Amino acid sequence: MFQKYANPTRFLKLANAILPWVTGLTVILIATGLYFAFAASPPDYQQGQTVRIMYVHVPSAWMAMFAYAFLVLASAVGLIWKHPVAHVSALAAAPIGACFTLICLTTGSLWGKPMWGTWWVWDARLTSVLVLFFLYLGFIALANAFDDAARGEKASAILALIGGVNLPIIKFSVDWWNTLHQPASVTKLGMPAVHSSMLIPLLLMAVGFTTLFFTLIIIRSRAELASRRVNALRAARIHTEAGGG
Repeated sequence: MFQKYANPTRFLKLANAILPWVTGLTVILIATGLYFAFAASPPDYQQGQTVRIMYVHVPSAWMAMFAYAFLVLASAVGLIWKHPVAHVSALAAAPIGACFTLICLTTGSLWGKPMWGTWWVWDARLTSVLVLFFLYLGFIALANAFDDAARGEKASAILALIGGVNLPIIKFSVDWWNTLHQPASVTKLGMPAVHSSMLIPLLLMAVGFTTLFFTLIIIRSRAELASRRVNALRAARIHTEAGGG
C-alpha cells in the first residue's frame, strides 16, 4: 500500500479526495471543543478559570509529540524505501510540529505563572519539550541547508531519527525525575483523574488538533509537490534550451 502511494500523482488524487472531509471534521471538532471548553465546562475548584488553558495546552503537547513521531516514521520510510512522498510529508510535518510545540511551551508558561509563581523552570518535562522545539528547528534548517535537495532530505531524516530518543524522555520525565509538572492524568491506567465535564472538551480538542494536523499535512504536501514539479519543468526547459543552443 505504501508503495502504491509513493507515486505523487496517486497521492495527490487521494489527498484531494479526503481534504474537504478532514477539513470539515476539523472545524466541527475544534468549534465544539472550544464551546464546551470555554462556555459549558465548569471552572476548577482550585485553579478557577485558569484551568481553561488546559484545553489548548494539553492537546498541543500531545500533538507536539505525535507530529515528531510522524516525522520519525516518515523519515525512516524515506531513508529505507526511498519513498519520495515520505520525504515530502516529513518536510511538511516539521513546521506544523514546531508550531504545536511553541503553543505548548507558551500556554504552559501562561499556566505555570499562577500555579508555580514563575513563567519558566528548568524542569525535566519543560526542558525536554524545549529540546523537541529545537529539534524541529534543526530539522527545518538542515533540510534547507544544501543545494542538493536529496542531501538535505537525508541529513534531516537522520537528525529526526536521532531526535526520536527524546520522545520517551518527554513522556516519562515526570516518572523518572522529581518535577513540578503533574503526572499523566488522562492516559494513566484505570479511570482518568479528570472529571467528564472537563475530559469531554479536552478529548474533542485533542481529536480536533489531530485532524488539523493531517489537514495541514495534506495542504503543505500538495504545495511542496507542486513546487517540485514546477522546478523540474523549469530545469528541463533550461536543459532543452541549452542543448538546442
